[in-house]
Amino acid sequence: METVRIRPRRHQGGWLRWLVITSGLAAMIAGMWFGWQRYVPNTEVIKVDYGSTYPIIYHGQITKLGAIVVNDDAIKLPLSFIQGQLGLQEEVYYEKKSGSIILTDVDKLLRLKTNTLTATINSKPYTLRFAAEVKNNTVFIPIAPLQELYGIHVEYNKDLHSVTVMRAGEAVQHAAASREVSIRQKPTIRAPIVKKLAAKGEVRVWGEKDGWYLVQSIEGNMIGYTAKGDLKLSSMEQIKSPEEPKPFIAWKAVGHKINLTWEAIYSSASVNTDKITPMPGVNVVSPTWFELADGAGNISSKADMHYVNWAHNQGMQVWGLFSNDFEPVKTTAALGSVNSRFTMIQQILSYAKMFRLQGINLDFENVETADKENLVQFVRELTPLLHEQGIVVSIDVTPKSSSEMWSAFLNRSSLGKVVDYMMVMAYDEHWAKSPTSGSVASLPWVDRTLKRIIQEDQVAPSKLILGMPLYTRIWSEKKDKNGKVDVTSKTVGMDTVATIIAKYKLTPVIDSKSGQNYVEYNEDGALKRIWIEDALSMQGRTAIAKKYGLAGVATWQRAFQSQDIWNVIDQSLTKLP
Repeated sequence: METVRIRPRRHQGGWLRWLVITSGLAAMIAGMWFGWQRYVPNTEVIKVDYGSTYPIIYHGQITKLGAIVVNDDAIKLPLSFIQGQLGLQEEVYYEKKSGSIILTDVDKLLRLKTNTLTATINSKPYTLRFAAEVKNNTVFIPIAPLQELYGIHVEYNKDLHSVTVMRAGEAVQHAAASREVSIRQKPTIRAPIVKKLAAKGEVRVWGEKDGWYLVQSIEGNMIGYTAKGDLKLSSMEQIKSPEEPKPFIAWKAVGHKINLTWEAIYSSASVNTDKITPMPGVNVVSPTWFELADGAGNISSKADMHYVNWAHNQGMQVWGLFSNDFEPVKTTAALGSVNSRFTMIQQILSYAKMFRLQGINLDFENVETADKENLVQFVRELTPLLHEQGIVVSIDVTPKSSSEMWSAFLNRSSLGKVVDYMMVMAYDEHWAKSPTSGSVASLPWVDRTLKRIIQEDQVAPSKLILGMPLYTRIWSEKKDKNGKVDVTSKTVGMDTVATIIAKYKLTPVIDSKSGQNYVEYNEDGALKRIWIEDALSMQGRTAIAKKYGLAGVATWQRAFQSQDIWNVIDQSLTKLP
């Protein structure tokens, strides 16, 4: 008989109970952990290491590089911090090869060098207690000149060896503790404590994150986070600005717009002022007297005191023009160093004083794009010193285009912040060797030119002066034997065009695209085309200047005039709506 074995029956569901119990324990532990993390504050107090010997605190943040502090007295800040976080990239300039440091604002130019206590401010001696220096390839500048020009506020904490920096004019929110609270390293109660803040203790508030304020203790300069509910916003701290001297106010023709004409001087011979016919309405003349002579910054002069006396007797100001001779190689050299720029500046100042000028007009053209910022720096260094002599500073700029040497090198936005006036040379839409015939400056093109500079470069219209051509071009279009049209041009003044119109008995017609009068005729087998500069075009140009609220107009150049045009421009500027 076969024996049947019966296996004992295993208890069903044991594994399920085990899973439930394990899961419950895990949930309980997780809950306890979560509650501990959320509700149980960390009581650990730590000593914070800010990563440098003399850390700089700016807006509640530790900067990458620290300061230099000598004997708890001499504080020097790194150039990268000054140019970066303080936003003084354009105002503070350093030249490595000479160790020169140049600080500029609207009315001051402060020059100093590393490892020397002598300096100048607007060419007058300025003594430093501590010298600028280079340490580990980093330039450090003493705070005294930075406070002098920009009014930065610096606090040094001897216990923490920390340096707090704030900019002049800043408004900083303060808050007070409602009870003793903790300043923590991060915005969570589980972060360690960096400082205990007593009841009614005050902090500066620099920001907010996840229900916490980023704060800096006023006493001790510790930075960290405090729960918003533990603080009550209180007063605003206003960082004082340095006392502002009386600002330089650029000359304006009272009750009128500026009406300038350039006087082109091509030789050293004096202009025969007896042959200059009256120019009603013109209140500024700008003779092209000064040119860059070499890369060392020397300037040649064709200035004429007789011309100055004549202009002053006519009630006109004289704004001498200084050009770079449109020569890029020597321009690069002259702009490229502190010494050569200063050589130019010293000569310009001397000429302005010698010839009793009221203004200097800068005309730099055909410049390498790489010299863009050096040109701005030159203007920043020159302007305060000219202002000190009461001299107006203006600069000529071309319309915006992709041309490297004639347009792209001009930082119109930066220049517009420095100079008193910016002359927009709104001509040569079609230049002398243009492959196609056309207007020197059609009115729609002029309008777009101004609009771009005002909108894209944020140059105030009250600083802009519209350059208007008194010249035009006679275009010749002639077909060669292959039927290709060969285009050439000749530049002429207003009277020459009037003579041609009379000679050929031409009747000008309005060209709607340019907004100008236009004539054409045949001569020597070529089609001659002229977009005319006359009363109609001048009225159109001055209307654009008034539309944008510009400071005035300027004409290139006097010798291209017709005698009637001055009254036309004057009436358009002052009488017409």
